Amino acid sequence: MPRSTSNDSPLSRRLRTAWQGRISGCQLGKPVELLSITKGHGALHRFLDEARALPLRDYVPAVEGDATGGICPGSTRGHIVRSEPDDDINYTVLALQLLEAHGTALTTVDVARAWLRDLPVGWTFTAERAAFKVLLAEGHEYFALGAEPGFDLALCSENEWNEWIGAQIRADLYGWVCPGRPALAADLARRDASLSHRAEGVHGAAFVAALGAAIPGSGALETAVDAALAEIPPESECARAVKLAAEVAGRDRGDAEIRERYAELSPVHTVNNLALVVWALLSHPDDFGAAVGDAVAAGLDTDCNGATVGSLWGLQGRPVPDAWTAPWQGRVAVTLAGVGELSLDALVERSTAVAERIATEAG
Repeated sequence: MPRSTSNDSPLSRRLRTAWQGRISGCQLGKPVELLSITKGHGALHRFLDEARALPLRDYVPAVEGDATGGICPGSTRGHIVRSEPDDDINYTVLALQLLEAHGTALTTVDVARAWLRDLPVGWTFTAERAAFKVLLAEGHEYFALGAEPGFDLALCSENEWNEWIGAQIRADLYGWVCPGRPALAADLARRDASLSHRAEGVHGAAFVAALGAAIPGSGALETAVDAALAEIPPESECARAVKLAAEVAGRDRGDAEIRERYAELSPVHTVNNLALVVWALLSHPDDFGAAVGDAVAAGLDTDCNGATVGSLWGLQGRPVPDAWTAPWQGRVAVTLAGVGELSLDALVERSTAVAERIATEAG
């Protein structure tokens, strides 16, 4: 793959801030994810309030014996030395590996093979875990090495969680490397998403990828949102959720209105989380800490939403404040097979090369 001619090109700088934003937002939401999902927004708000962390504008403080159960202490304020492993970042690195191997020719079969080779099943959840079980039970034993699967891959997405958030958290990088090409970004995200998801689960992934591709060439985030909406069905629940988020952006209780509207949905559904992402992003286009902080404090799937908001915010090209990036020192830990830990610099260089390759292939 050709190397970028400049590690400080506008493209590389934007990709750096996208990685920084995604990683920082993910680490922010990681310690309170289980608290939010299992006990709800009220418990999350009480914990943050008692920890004197509201409004949330810094990493979550470590509180001994706290309500989070001590989950992910390495991602709490004062204890961060690297980006701790998380499925959200695993999938972003895996998408990078997939595009390095296949470029715009990527297929859903390629995604399935990569899962079998590179993705630890213990780091998959809900729809992804269900799809993995089908791959293992039905697939040819040499499928991961290049043999045909021997069954209809659509069986993998026939599961009760196929409209949950999993595909949406896998979509970011497809948008990063397709600046100005939201249709291509959405298409690549759909090829990935359809392995495990259907309907709204796929639409959420396509929207996030398209929005990431649209942001660099748009004068305002609202313009980019409109461009991304053009890539999903207008009658979809995801489209309605995005429009609701735009309507309540900037309101103090905007997040509460979203939670109330979708109170019947799982806290890890695509639609309600997508609405919170768009609300937080549009509410704070000029303030990274406020954007990711409010996304996480709003509850539901906190690490996923912090990561996605941080990524999309970073694509504007504004610098992510050092207070968010310095603690993890450019160190990015993942649990993909044979990887372990990566450097931010290497990820930026590789992402830049992929973006340049895609620009050539797309013409």
